[in-house]
Amino acid sequence: MRNILIEISYDGTNYSGWQRQKNAISIQEKIEDAISLICNEEINVIASGRTDAGVHALSQIANFNTSSRIDAKKFAKAINTKLPDDIRILSSKEVDEDFNARFSAKKKTYVYHILNREIKNPFWDRYSMHINRKLDLELMKYNSNMLIGTHDFTSFYTYEENNPKNTIKTIYSSDIVKIYEDILTFSITGDGFLYNMVRIIVGTLIEIGLHQKNDDISQILMYKDRIKAGATAKAKGLFLKNVEY
Repeated sequence: MRNILIEISYDGTNYSGWQRQKNAISIQEKIEDAISLICNEEINVIASGRTDAGVHALSQIANFNTSSRIDAKKFAKAINTKLPDDIRILSSKEVDEDFNARFSAKKKTYVYHILNREIKNPFWDRYSMHINRKLDLELMKYNSNMLIGTHDFTSFYTYEENNPKNTIKTIYSSDIVKIYEDILTFSITGDGFLYNMVRIIVGTLIEIGLHQKNDDISQILMYKDRIKAGATAKAKGLFLKNVEY
């Protein structure tokens, strides 16, 4: 069996997330069905991680095993002929048999877009969270830098029953910048992320930027209490930017 790596980009708006589900359409389902048609065999695709409903990916990495003899670099073009326009395979190549897109990953980077203006911009509405009150960018930037390092992120994730997680994560970089006059982009790179972790961090930074929180990020980390953090930001502003191996 050959092991094929694919780089994927998708608009998550119309999907229930990455993972296959019984009663909803997922990105994994669309890609597995497309590859199965191309290879004429049942295919199971392993991604670097799950993205939730409405979350997008600029560069998601996945791999699959196949007995097909199709040239590895030609898989991308072939699979795209079977996919909807909001999912695209950017590249494909053959990798070592022990490569696993999930367990071989070393770092991931996410970005989150915030539209900070009084009136929504319809062209950004699918890809950002709208905040109609002015945010204190410098205060948000100062707090985002507090995330860098190794911490217990219990305050910043949604607990999943019967699925205990190691809440200790290392963040290598964290910053928020203004990329356009009214678009703020939060970027974070870490060795892994808990369920809803990035969205809860963004929700907390927004509340800090609106001067609605007395505690800063370092204090909230120390509490190890989800209630102390902010609301979970909307899914539509979140993008998986890249995965490093």
